[in-house]
Amino acid sequence: MVSPNSKELFIQGLTQDGKTFRPSDWAERLAGVMSQFRPGGAQPGSHLNYSPWCIPTTLNGTKCVVLHADLREHEPMAWDFVINFAKDNNLQIAEACLLPDPPAKA
Repeated sequence: MVSPNSKELFIQGLTQDGKTFRPSDWAERLAGVMSQFRPGGAQPGSHLNYSPWCIPTTLNGTKCVVLHADLREHEPMAWDFVINFAKDNNLQIAEACLLPDPPAKA
């Protein structure tokens, strides 16, 4: 169950039984489909970069998609699509917060 108070969800490229989800570019594909959903709506050329509400990344060597709760508020059907994708593929979902990298030491 997803908490209504959580701001970010991590959809991990691991199934509930710990197997790596395939294809290997699933996170980029999913985020690409969601690129039109963004603050201010789709703009010309916005399909060329990812939405700040659905970002592919790699954490600890595992492909993930970081899904921001603002997507749920802006477009509930798009949110449901991503959540159902994760559920249909038996992917692990974690509520968390993506922190920025610490500044490099000089």
